[in-house]
Amino acid sequence: MSDMDEMYQAIILDAARERSGEEDLADAEGESFQMNPVCGDRITVKVKLSKDGSRVEKLGWQGDGCSISQASIGIMHDLVEGRSIDELADLYATFRELMDSRGHDLTAEKMSALEDAAAFEGVAKFPMRIKCALLGWMAVRDATDQALARRERGDE
Repeated sequence: MSDMDEMYQAIILDAARERSGEEDLADAEGESFQMNPVCGDRITVKVKLSKDGSRVEKLGWQGDGCSISQASIGIMHDLVEGRSIDELADLYATFRELMDSRGHDLTAEKMSALEDAAAFEGVAKFPMRIKCALLGWMAVRDATDQALARRERGDE
């Protein structure tokens, strides 16, 4: 195992233990439940937007599953909370590109933008584990879309 692979493995294991952002968000505007039926990973993500709806003000999640899914959502929480909706969309697209490319051919700039989420480069080489890494990302995108739609409709 290379030094880089060992570092990425350590980042993933540490993030899985830390579970950053794990909390029930009582005043959420959007919520998404996602499940990976192959391995049983389950996650619920809740978001609260800023007053003007341009930022993810607060992000909370609850769930259980493999270390890859739990680490991915924790790292994603730290990367996304406080960011604009446009930044979230860009980060989601970049992470999705990393997974779809099987960990190859992402520019150094894109890898840098992912910060610790770049550690999932090795995971992307294993098709059965990609869904684990994407689970939280799909949930936050869905929860954010729900929150924006709720605001558009004028729901309280």
